[in-house]
Amino acid sequence: MNAHMMDVPLLISSLIKFADRYHGNTEIVTRTVEGPIHRYTYSEAHRRSKTLANALANLGVKKGDRIATLAWNTHRHLEIYYGVSGSGVICHTVNPRLFLEQIAYIINHAGDCCLFFDLTFSPIVEKLAPLLQHVNHYILMSDKSNLQKSNVPNLLCYEEILSQASTEFAWPDLDEKTDSSLCYTSGTTGNPKGVMYQHRTTILHSYAAAMPDALNLSARDVILPVVPMFHANAWGLPYAAALTGAKLVLPGAGMDGASLFELFEKEKVTLSAGVPTIWMGLVSHLKDKNLKFSTLKRTVIGGSAVPPAMTRSFEKDYNVEVIHAWGMTEMSPLGTVSSLKNKHLSLDREEQLAIKDKQGRAIFGVDLKIVDDNGVELPWDGKAFGELLVRGPWILNNYFRNEKNDSLRKDSDGLDWFPTGDVATIDPEGFMQITDRAKDVIKTGGEWISSIDLENTAVSHPDVIEAAVIAVYHPKWDERPLLIAVKKQGATVSKKELIEFFKDKVAKWWIPDDVVFVNELPHTATGKLQKNKLREEYANYKLPIS
Repeated sequence: MNAHMMDVPLLISSLIKFADRYHGNTEIVTRTVEGPIHRYTYSEAHRRSKTLANALANLGVKKGDRIATLAWNTHRHLEIYYGVSGSGVICHTVNPRLFLEQIAYIINHAGDCCLFFDLTFSPIVEKLAPLLQHVNHYILMSDKSNLQKSNVPNLLCYEEILSQASTEFAWPDLDEKTDSSLCYTSGTTGNPKGVMYQHRTTILHSYAAAMPDALNLSARDVILPVVPMFHANAWGLPYAAALTGAKLVLPGAGMDGASLFELFEKEKVTLSAGVPTIWMGLVSHLKDKNLKFSTLKRTVIGGSAVPPAMTRSFEKDYNVEVIHAWGMTEMSPLGTVSSLKNKHLSLDREEQLAIKDKQGRAIFGVDLKIVDDNGVELPWDGKAFGELLVRGPWILNNYFRNEKNDSLRKDSDGLDWFPTGDVATIDPEGFMQITDRAKDVIKTGGEWISSIDLENTAVSHPDVIEAAVIAVYHPKWDERPLLIAVKKQGATVSKKELIEFFKDKVAKWWIPDDVVFVNELPHTATGKLQKNKLREEYANYKLPIS
């Protein structure tokens, strides 16, 4: 009774095979690290991915080994995604923006046997090499002309090892639960932890991400992922693009506003994705040069809460739909997307935008709930807020190397739930809104204040480009909000004016007690605000007590 359907495993290699067979002439365009634009097709990417699989075997790499990358979004990195995982080896993307000691810890903890790196990161790799315990081969992701003298041991050239390998390769018929790729969390405390994805989870996540109510991807799209391929697998876009046959545009190291806009226009990009800090720079460039998009229709923004002012600028000033998304490395990473339901289409523009300010509805495959301090599930009324828990087929159970996630919560039915560390509300329509990180919420006089709401209000001021709100000690109320803001260039807004700006926008008792202006705010390697650093810096800050 169980043999009525074919037993075909869900494998990453099937994505590039499909793209080759049915979208073989569709372009993949890269602004290379070396400078020139590189163009080829899914068919050529497939051929080179198979060649890379042979090259790895020639180097003695075996199934289950880990391969590290320090690389930008390029065609070679894409080939590694498929050639490594497709052959049963594990693709471990490493964030080059981390501190040297963190990178060394991650590569050593993973036990990586090879390290592929872009020319940009040669100086880092020279310093890393003496610290790495298991790496046998260092491969520069370039051609022989760029194989400059280096202190990196056992240095090989990407194009050379491919030229010496056969193009004939049959993708192995792996168990779909075979490990495929590895990403480490960018936690702010303790050592980073590894999240190991499987072939099955990656394919399921790609299906769900491409759905109309999620990212709405198709073969008619031209996708430019600004989110790095070392950040939660570029949110799954390199896989989802192949699944749908979409043209893929890879920006390399050019992440500034001018470079991105040039690629958007030249390649007729229809969809992009990245964190809010990236879009701040792009929007600033557009305003300075009085530019408009000619083809961009949608942009996925996640990684941290999207300021409402940014959503309104994209949608009203540039006619670009903002897809507000939320997820975590531990979730592969996509969890929710703020897409409207049919009933919302009759609402006016501002009412629709208010809904889209929320992190959105769970995509198929993700279940979520909010609980109180005792683990009791709270109602979906849009008012009650509690700790956000998630579960699903592409959500972490254990960290790599059996580092058990001791914080997994078991409910009354014996089901495990992953605690996200976020505090959220869920409305009757299922739209989730994060009110804060559990560690960032401000508790004043027994009541909670959302730092995210205050930050969004601050950046809606025309003279503020970025803001962070943290809790500082207050002798009467225990904690009160301190606003730390970055002014736009040439702005003259004062503390008093900015505090006055909050009136009638938030509850009176939410208004920050003081404002500090700074030249810049600290960010993590993935672009998130580092509030832990701000809390350390302002731990002894004295508020004006009236």
